[in-house]
Amino acid sequence: MKSVKSVRNLLRVRDLSPEEILHVFTRTEEIRTGPDLFRDRLSRGTVGLLFEKASTRTRLSFEAGVHQLGGDTVFMGGDSQLARGETIEDTARVMSAYLDMIVIRTFGHDRIERFARAATVPVLNGLTDGHHPCQALSDFSFIRKTTGSLKGTRMVYVGDGNNMAHSLMEGAALLGVHLNLATPPDYAPDPDVFRWTSETARKTGGSVSWVEDPMEAAKGSQVLYTDVWTSMGQESESSVREQAFRGYQINRDLLSVADPDAIVLHCLPAYRGKEITDDVLEGPHSRVFLQAENRLHLQKALMLFCEGKG
Repeated sequence: MKSVKSVRNLLRVRDLSPEEILHVFTRTEEIRTGPDLFRDRLSRGTVGLLFEKASTRTRLSFEAGVHQLGGDTVFMGGDSQLARGETIEDTARVMSAYLDMIVIRTFGHDRIERFARAATVPVLNGLTDGHHPCQALSDFSFIRKTTGSLKGTRMVYVGDGNNMAHSLMEGAALLGVHLNLATPPDYAPDPDVFRWTSETARKTGGSVSWVEDPMEAAKGSQVLYTDVWTSMGQESESSVREQAFRGYQINRDLLSVADPDAIVLHCLPAYRGKEITDDVLEGPHSRVFLQAENRLHLQKALMLFCEGKG
């Protein structure tokens, strides 16, 4: 399974070109409709999952995906030697010797960058504080499948300018999507990410913009997206954030200014009654659980791509 020439990392969405992203999306649909054709693509390969943060969808979709492609997984949680002070670089070198690919879920984005520089096998970002590329790529793949296109799609993100927002911004910029973000001023996306995505979007026919008012941002949107107000590691800020994010919610009022056929997405877990109301999450516009299912197919395609087998 190992091949030095084929090693590709995915640490953030912008690590892929628009053409590569669309190639992965095409392969995603082939896997969805004909999974048996790919069941041996990772035969005799072993993928390590190094997770320093809790996970449901990311862990399950990667583990199931690897097994369905004929490979095996090794899971490491908070009990690895990293927790006792072994360096990231030493861990990366040893894991590379044992494994064919590594998926990491960690805190600071610098940790995965250091790991990838020392590793000699593909490294995929299962989530960091800065980016969540697998989720965003899966979501754009799902939007493309659901609406029939991406270029020119009008999308709004309401909530925290967090890792999810950053990856959606990069994907929108590369794929020609018009993305409006509505966050409280003190929780806006990273200025460097905003600068890069704004410049890139001008070249692809898309746009990335920020406003404070969610109702203004959502006007005419075909896709409405939100995420939790308090991400992992920010629990101590929960009460302050709940005050700051009041009004930054996908609800019936926000839906009323969107496109009549708009779809609602959420990367989950959802805190009903906070960033999204129960009636919207369970309503006719919601595609949230089909969106979650798509992670399995997209991540299979992504692993094959990074291994040079897809």
